[in-house]
Amino acid sequence: MRAEITRLKTEKELIAERIAIANAKRQAESEEEMAKIAAERDRIAREGELAKAEATTLTHRLKAVQTASAIEISRLQGEIQAIETREKRGNFADSEPVYLENPLRDDGTLVISDRRIPLNGPITMATADFITDRIDYYNNKDRKFPIFIVINDSPGGSVMAGYRILKSMEASDAPVHVVVKSFAASMAATIATLAKESYAYPNAVILHHQISFGSMGRLNLTQQRELVEEGNRWWARFGTPIAEKMGITTDELIKRMYAHSSSGDWTEFGEEAQKLKWVNHVVSGIEESSLRVNPDMNPGAATHSGDPDASGPIPDLTEALDEDGRPFMFLPRTNPKDVYFIYNPDSYYRLR
Repeated sequence: MRAEITRLKTEKELIAERIAIANAKRQAESEEEMAKIAAERDRIAREGELAKAEATTLTHRLKAVQTASAIEISRLQGEIQAIETREKRGNFADSEPVYLENPLRDDGTLVISDRRIPLNGPITMATADFITDRIDYYNNKDRKFPIFIVINDSPGGSVMAGYRILKSMEASDAPVHVVVKSFAASMAATIATLAKESYAYPNAVILHHQISFGSMGRLNLTQQRELVEEGNRWWARFGTPIAEKMGITTDELIKRMYAHSSSGDWTEFGEEAQKLKWVNHVVSGIEESSLRVNPDMNPGAATHSGDPDASGPIPDLTEALDEDGRPFMFLPRTNPKDVYFIYNPDSYYRLR
């Protein structure tokens, strides 16, 4: 029994030793595995740090390239803007508009400021709105320096519209000067003649005649008589002051009109018009001091920054061909008490 007990104890110790050895092996293997995992983790962490560092480096490089590109683009854009600015600046004159209380120089040159109002084409209510609004505006801006109504080419037009323009000129605190560059007839000639101050080129043409009527449709005798009476009433308001300025009677004015032509169209160049007191001054030249922008910068634009004589109210007129193939334009409808005071020898302007 003692021997058996001894053997069992020996086996127990052997088993215990084997278990301890197995545990030691497992622990050793576990520690080795943990060491491998730790090493792998450290490797991955190192690689991550390296990749992060490389990404940071690439980001910095990309930002540097982008910055360099932005600098280059900004430089090129700056050069383009400088070129464009120089070109735009080249389209503007350095001079300022000239404002003179007496705009007619001793050498016969008329100096026109930017206080100018163009009057071109048929005179309609739109023309009257355009001109009277600007007379009011320039008065509110300054009541000392002259306002210029510049007529390049106008055959005349509505007597009511023309009368509004004349009354606005009379009521203006700032003097309103009328300038005829090329042609002023009928109502336009009346505006030039009745202005307190007016000017014309030597070869400008001014035409005065009686109020006449174009085709008004089918009218009976009574309607025709009423139309003539209405025209005579308007003629008294325009013909009388023109005759008075000339120092003659209205009847003598009409007589002299028909002495010059069978149609009653009395045409004179600027120099003769001055002698007849149709204009106050004949000028040798006109200085448009308001023309400060290159007219070619915006071709066709009707503004003071371009061609000043191309600007102004443009009536809504459309040219058409009649049954005989001749071009004509319909004039806007007038007030029933209004008549057209217009030079229209070839019936180019017609009423609907």
